[in-house]
Amino acid sequence: MSLRNRELLNLLAVGLITAIGFASVYIARESVVSAASLAYGVFFLALYLAAHAVVRMALPHADPYLLPLAGLLAAIGVTMIYRIEPDRALRQGIWIVVGLALFAGALLFLRDHRILDRYTYTLGLAAVGLLALPALPGIGATINGASLWVRLGPVAFQPGELAKILLVVFLAGYLRDNRELLARALPSAKHFGPLLLVWGAALLVLVETHDLGGALLYFSVFLAMLYVATGRWLHVAGGLGLFSLGAWGLYHVVPRVGERFSVWLDPWADPTGAGYQLVQSLYAISSGGLFGSGLGRGVLVAPGGSTYIPFLETDFIYSAIAQELGLAGAVAVVLLYVLFVWRGFRIALLADDGFSKLLAAGLSAAFGIQAFIIVGGVTGLIPLTGITLPFVSYGGSSVVANFLLVGLLLMISDRVNRDSR
Repeated sequence: MSLRNRELLNLLAVGLITAIGFASVYIARESVVSAASLAYGVFFLALYLAAHAVVRMALPHADPYLLPLAGLLAAIGVTMIYRIEPDRALRQGIWIVVGLALFAGALLFLRDHRILDRYTYTLGLAAVGLLALPALPGIGATINGASLWVRLGPVAFQPGELAKILLVVFLAGYLRDNRELLARALPSAKHFGPLLLVWGAALLVLVETHDLGGALLYFSVFLAMLYVATGRWLHVAGGLGLFSLGAWGLYHVVPRVGERFSVWLDPWADPTGAGYQLVQSLYAISSGGLFGSGLGRGVLVAPGGSTYIPFLETDFIYSAIAQELGLAGAVAVVLLYVLFVWRGFRIALLADDGFSKLLAAGLSAAFGIQAFIIVGGVTGLIPLTGITLPFVSYGGSSVVANFLLVGLLLMISDRVNRDSR
């Protein structure tokens, strides 16, 4: 079976799962199957079939599993959002349309990811500019205590989501050019400069935006790419030590960071105040048992329409999945992320040029680390942060950026597979 036919069959399965998910939620509410609920499955199947047609035309040798995995994660997300708040599910669907449109545009007009190698420093500066946008007066907005948003009229978005991808492109070009010098046991201070610069920038993001998750994500991606480029654990250990030292200092200086760490260490110290979200998250996860209460049958939404866990459809959507689908469903979602990251790293291993290898590894690491940070936060494994679960959480910026990430990985895999034929 050809790669594209394999992708097509997987997408048909995703469309069927989406229709079953929406029907299950609607049956739990109304005890009947609605044509409107089934229309969601048909609509998303049509969207992904259109994306498949673009991939078949532009990148015939691309990986056949990345797009179906992204589609399945997005389907799980929009189904859970529909279960929590149907109006937001409609808006999320619109953002998925936008994301797939940009995905198709990138595949048709860019086609070869190596073009980005010519603009690595320009893209790096653009990433810094995007990260600084929320700090500008008049357009920056603070939501849930974090200054991550830019508001232009009725539209609010997180520029940091796109900055994440641009930073990976920049680091892929920079590390490819300097990997031999950085691979030395004792590189000169000149070549250690970028490490210290990225460390300082990560902490600056933390101080300015109060975003522990974003700082951890950016710096973790840098360390992952540094290891891929040099193969030296010593550099990674040094970076982790520097970041830990800076985070310890900010724990004592920035009240919000100190509060997050205190809640993580003992959420039961203030279960109705600072620790309320994490405590409710742990209750929701534990009540799901092995197979969950069933889609639409969990105790997530109060009679008045509010959710028992604040920001359930964004920061804590994994808790909702664990309650309604149980441990089996929660583990299945994690395995989907593991499969996605594995396919991405496989592409990186097969790539024969440094830029492609580092770009694929960096994009895959960013995707996997972001999923780990949010899942670890809502389960109490690490301090709670406010970043989104890729493709699953409600949020247009994240959906659009992650579809562009998938597009870049497909471009790299298409070239890798063509060269190996």
